[in-house]
Amino acid sequence: MTTRIDLGAPLTTAHLAAVAAPATVNAGAGVRDRVAASRAFLSKALGDDRAVYGATTGFGALVGYAGRADLADQADNTLAHLGAGQGPDLPPGVARAAMLVRVWSLAQGASGVSPHVVDALIAMLGTNFAPVMPRYGSVGASGDLIPLGAAAQALRGRGYAYLGDQRMPAAEALAQAGLTPLPLDGRDALALVNGTSVTTAALGLALLETRAVHRALRRLTCLLSDLLGCDPQFLDPRLIDRYNHPGARESAASMRRLLTGTTPTGNRPLQEPYSIRCTPQLLGAAEDALTHIDNVVAADLGAVSDNPLFFPDDDVVRHGGNFFGQPAAFAADLLTMVIAQLGNLAERQLDLLVDPHRNTGLPPMLAAGPGQQHGLQGVQLASTALVTEIRRDVIPASVQSVPTNLHNQDVIPLGTQAALRALDQAGLLRLIAGSLALGLRQAVHAGARIPTAPACAGLYDRLAAAIPPIDPDRPLEADVRIAAEISLSYVP
Repeated sequence: MTTRIDLGAPLTTAHLAAVAAPATVNAGAGVRDRVAASRAFLSKALGDDRAVYGATTGFGALVGYAGRADLADQADNTLAHLGAGQGPDLPPGVARAAMLVRVWSLAQGASGVSPHVVDALIAMLGTNFAPVMPRYGSVGASGDLIPLGAAAQALRGRGYAYLGDQRMPAAEALAQAGLTPLPLDGRDALALVNGTSVTTAALGLALLETRAVHRALRRLTCLLSDLLGCDPQFLDPRLIDRYNHPGARESAASMRRLLTGTTPTGNRPLQEPYSIRCTPQLLGAAEDALTHIDNVVAADLGAVSDNPLFFPDDDVVRHGGNFFGQPAAFAADLLTMVIAQLGNLAERQLDLLVDPHRNTGLPPMLAAGPGQQHGLQGVQLASTALVTEIRRDVIPASVQSVPTNLHNQDVIPLGTQAALRALDQAGLLRLIAGSLALGLRQAVHAGARIPTAPACAGLYDRLAAAIPPIDPDRPLEADVRIAAEISLSYVP
């Protein structure tokens, strides 16, 4: 079913994921009226001989010089010098999500953009066209200039684009998608690039994935506890209430529901390792942090990220810094810390599960015949590599400011790097969760009991139905991905 998105209503992270496929984006009469009014006011301001950055001036540090006299020629003046990006392409889904964020911002009627620009972005999102954007080049200040500049060029039929998963010259992709090259003037071009839409899109998608894994780790922790026969007293509401953190209360309540009906074996230690006993505190702290990031992403999705902004009702043009992605930079750095600790937890739980000294006597590596078979040994090695890859890169980007642009951009947030890194790490975290889920499926085959809590049994049954026991050894990379998908999508 095609997703429908209204530019007169709030955007959500679910919308960002949905536009990876063609979507119906609607601009109602109110949206069109305010975009047209903003554009008319721009014409009036230029007619009054007011200074308007990017329309009558050069860009960045060259603002003190006059721009090109012809407004259409000024679009080339804007975009040509931004063709300096490097590195791999951003995934098409990220590029399309960025275009959705950009058109929502432009549709608020504060950018002075031509109405046909909004119409063109709407038409593009209704196809499987995605502009090619380079990963490297944005510093998250003055917007994501270089990747969005590449997108604007692709919409003009210059550079490259994807049609589905096929990379080709942008002019060819436009033609095959039934789109026409987008004419731009200087204000249109600057409005397309002068916002943090790539940062916001990447952070929103990373948050969406991390939240899904976070929920899955609650379920997997409960399944681990049930399989081993642990006493769930570490979730007692009286205990958790005294901890006094809302995320811990919410996480523990969710886990108590999942473990309803469990029967402890009495064979476990009085106090479980922290990777079981402290999970409501750890997952709860993650929940509190994710709630903060939710709020930052919601604010960014509802923001007009551009410069200058036009206020027709007040007859003013205001130049400022709404393109400065500091909130997203801080939030993305926080998200990478959350991802790293969730990865630490899942990797340690897998280690506990495969260790015969701590798993209540199950065979080492959950191998059906240790020595003759190796069970989870390769999967554990890979999960260790994944978690160390995440941990190696958890260095805040938001404090790495380096002055640039002749000190016009003398402090920069670097949110784009932080957000794209978080998106990469969230994908790795999914695989670590899948590795743990695969181990839990194998544990029953290796001698663990069938789960006693109905919700845990339901998750185990889904894993067992989709994934055969590891007996004999076989390549497991696909099974890890299947286990991850089941764990993230399971609803008890």
